[in-house]
Amino acid sequence: MKIKADTGRCVGAGMCALTLPEVFDQSEDDGTVEVLDPEPSAERAAAVRRAVQLCPSGALSLDSIEE
Repeated sequence: MKIKADTGRCVGAGMCALTLPEVFDQSEDDGTVEVLDPEPSAERAAAVRRAVQLCPSGALSLDSIEE
């Protein structure tokens, strides 16, 4: 899976960073999402999906990657 983040849509709520700080952070400048690991391991898939679902602005989405 690959994480996509639309920083223009992000409102800086920080739910992603609170849910999975190993994958998401917030910009020090404006608080918008920063993706630290855009292609997280399969072990983190459930937590990543949860973080994406919790995003109040819908700024996060997932793409499947065919291997």
